[in-house]
Amino acid sequence: MTEEAKFEHIKIDWPPLKDEEGNVIREGTIDGNYAVISINRPDRLNALTEQTVAEISRALRIMEMDGSIRAVVLRGTKDFTKKPAFSAGADLAAMVDPRLKMNVPMHMSMAMRIRHREYDEMEQFSKPLIAAVDGFALGGGFEIVLTCDIVIASDRAIFGTPEIHRGIFSSNGGVTRLTERIGLNRALRVGYFGEQFDAKIMLDWGLVTWMAPAGEEFEKLVHEKAKWLSDAPTTALFIIKKCVKFGTRYPQLGIMMEQLGFGVNSASFDSKEGIAAFNRKVRCPVCNGKGKMEDGSACKNCGGRKRIKDTPHFKGL
Repeated sequence: MTEEAKFEHIKIDWPPLKDEEGNVIREGTIDGNYAVISINRPDRLNALTEQTVAEISRALRIMEMDGSIRAVVLRGTKDFTKKPAFSAGADLAAMVDPRLKMNVPMHMSMAMRIRHREYDEMEQFSKPLIAAVDGFALGGGFEIVLTCDIVIASDRAIFGTPEIHRGIFSSNGGVTRLTERIGLNRALRVGYFGEQFDAKIMLDWGLVTWMAPAGEEFEKLVHEKAKWLSDAPTTALFIIKKCVKFGTRYPQLGIMMEQLGFGVNSASFDSKEGIAAFNRKVRCPVCNGKGKMEDGSACKNCGGRKRIKDTPHFKGL
């Protein structure tokens, strides 16, 4: 893809892409219908600059229109040089837009408006977005995690908003999103005191969805959940995401979104396929439709009925 060459701060792993005749037009490295965006600034603990955040949101815009991608994993690079990190937060040594003056309050408000646009892009991404957190997720990095739908953390993941120690605060939408995710009292503690919290605490507080030991088990869990979502009915996932993330802010609106969403989903292939598969019977794969095993005992999978309900074959959008 021509867009790939333009990324400097992120690395992308793509799934294979074929044309209608089955010819491979993009070699992929992912075993599944999902992509992986890795923040790739290991020497800076994947610290964020304006360019880094803009590249993430731009990559998501490309993936939103790519039918071969039905879910996205967002993570820090696996190839760390110092310590593992999703992102240690904003790179305070990075230059800001020279047109914006640090001593002009309106300019700084405009700078944050631009940054919010990128974070909003992540939060409103139409497909499931998984944050795979191994190591530090601090400040702006933690705020990116808060825009994601599912958070999978390794047991060495660390979360927090330490900005208060620099006289600033999590202003990329973090104050508001954190309150939605863990509640008002806990959000005030995190923001006021700048403490750092391990994955177990964030699991108990409801922010982390799953936790696994760092290394192979963590990687296996990330792949398992991403692959499940990338094989699931995409229209239903799209509507669930919108209702949960935005409808819950105004409950009555959320109820109306469910009603409208049900109508939209009913026209999708995946919805029709799921219902059809429920009523469809196929030959039991365990006993090969015989109803019995070689020793003469009844097949435990089909109970001797020879046929079982089919598994739906979702195609996505």
